[in-house]
Amino acid sequence: MTNENNNIKDKKPKFNPYWIYGIIIAVFLAIQVFSNVGYEEGSTTNPTQFLQFVAEGDVAKVEIVNKRICKVYLTLEAEKKEVHKKSIPHTLIPTATKLPNYKFEFGDLQIFQNQLNEVIKENNLVLTPVYITEDNFFGDLLISVLPFILLIAVWIFIMRRMSGGAGGGAGGQIFNIGKSKAKLFDQNTEVKTTFKDVAGLEGAKEEVQEIVDFLKYPEKYTSLGGKIPKGALLVGPPGTGKTLLARAVAGEAKVPFFSLSGSDFVEMFVGVGASRVRDLFKQAKEKSPSIIFIDEIDAIGRARGKNAMSGSNDERENTLNQLLTEMDGFGTNTNVIVLAATNRADILDTALMRAGRFDRQIFVDLPDVRERKEIFEVHLRPLKKTKDLDLDFLSKQTPGFSGADIANVCNEAALIAARNGKKEVDKQDFLDAVDRIIGGLEKKNKIITTEEKRAVAFHEAGHATVSWMLEHAAPLVKVTIVPRGRSLGAAWYLPEERLIVHPEQMLDEMCAALGGRAAEKVIFNKISTGALSDLEKVTKQARAMVTIYGLSDKVGNLTYYDSSGQNEYGFTKPYSEKTAELIDKEISDLIETQYERAIKLLQENKDKLTELANVLLEKEVIFKDNLEKIFGKRDFKNEESETVVE
Repeated sequence: MTNENNNIKDKKPKFNPYWIYGIIIAVFLAIQVFSNVGYEEGSTTNPTQFLQFVAEGDVAKVEIVNKRICKVYLTLEAEKKEVHKKSIPHTLIPTATKLPNYKFEFGDLQIFQNQLNEVIKENNLVLTPVYITEDNFFGDLLISVLPFILLIAVWIFIMRRMSGGAGGGAGGQIFNIGKSKAKLFDQNTEVKTTFKDVAGLEGAKEEVQEIVDFLKYPEKYTSLGGKIPKGALLVGPPGTGKTLLARAVAGEAKVPFFSLSGSDFVEMFVGVGASRVRDLFKQAKEKSPSIIFIDEIDAIGRARGKNAMSGSNDERENTLNQLLTEMDGFGTNTNVIVLAATNRADILDTALMRAGRFDRQIFVDLPDVRERKEIFEVHLRPLKKTKDLDLDFLSKQTPGFSGADIANVCNEAALIAARNGKKEVDKQDFLDAVDRIIGGLEKKNKIITTEEKRAVAFHEAGHATVSWMLEHAAPLVKVTIVPRGRSLGAAWYLPEERLIVHPEQMLDEMCAALGGRAAEKVIFNKISTGALSDLEKVTKQARAMVTIYGLSDKVGNLTYYDSSGQNEYGFTKPYSEKTAELIDKEISDLIETQYERAIKLLQENKDKLTELANVLLEKEVIFKDNLEKIFGKRDFKNEESETVVE
């Protein structure tokens, strides 16, 4: 019954100050409209008929109102005539004064007077017009005051809009520009996302669930002398589920949850960012226990410069300073926890990252094969899929995919199935979706000459051959010479998910990447520009081996990698010119050695390379079983059998 009563109370109209303005205007209009209601002033006539009535002696009195309206009063004898029966006025409200029988409007007053005087003189009548001036006080007042009323109403409307009172919300307009733009989620706001909707991320979920537990049952932790943490920073690559975790917290916490982006603090006006930070924490304290979630905190949390800067950068630093002060200023007993998310933790200010502000850093990494299976299960729920769909197979076919990528794969697979007129989404649709996302859309109608097609076939066959011969190269899944996206051909591999990588594994991958150009050299004795992406890949890999991972014997166990990211803004290299020459030579030697190795492998298997290229030219797409027919099975120990694509 209490809920029903509350609902009834909520449905009752609330008082609005605009009602007063409406009532005042309605009263003015009512007085104006109904001032003459209650009686009927006889009939209307025209000047010609009027002059005829005067000539016949039927007119007892004539009133000229405001020099343009004539009111005619008949004699008692005239009212009894059949002609004037309809002119007798009828009144609903008793009145002591006699009402006119006729009323009409004339043109020029002087002409009307002359005509009337002539008729009176010709018929020897005694009739003198009475001139009356009538004022409509309320009508005149309304007309004179109405412009001012309209001006004041427009001014009030504009001021309320500017202050965010109408339509803009708090902080949406100029007078509330320093107010926080945070969106509040509380028990009255339905947030459907829960931790059950977050697949994988077990460690991150456990940390975040504990934060929710802090706010629900603080005595459980404070009774032992512990303090509730002030903040947690979610760090990870894009699409891994940082914002999704925060939405799950909003759905599970059952406490006020303030959500906003780091860019919401940024404004062109000086001091606005700091003011919004103050207002945000003020609201959070008033509704404590509560959670503040700042998405993309790197928009304001970037490391502060050592030199005084002007303009927007200085304003951003002021905002960050205020955020640091607020996070360190409110006491632990206020039960306000700050959650933040970023994929660029390396550029955040060290003062923001220290314990006491963000006490916990929760790393949300790319999902492994087991977590990808769980993510597939979540995103496959709304799809009409075949019953024999193998989730283990799908999870193994998507290495390096984030949760957002997997959601995109499921959606793309459903679209492909619908495009092909299928009733259910099957395994092939998912494989096509993966190909579409990785390689781009197929361009079967792209014009390509026979020579170019043959060069592409040998290029891709070279990749497949070299990777088949090397132990540590990624297993082949599929090779195609159908143009996709910006490439004329593509090869799909299933890389092993390694936590650490050895030099021989990196060298084998580089050799396999150079297999395409090596095949062109072996078969045609000339090279082309088709190996651009391969060269870019191996150059980055070789440079990483020499300058980052310290895998070069000549350079030694040195790294020039700076995890803080400060070197990116410097204009000097952290090594001498002599060392730079050594690094360049080492990178070149690594690449050329693997290129010569690929050429040697292909020369030894030239007949098999040609056979594979011919099959590729014929079928346009080949799979792992085509290579097994030509080269035989790979006998390496770490080879997995699950990578076969049918």
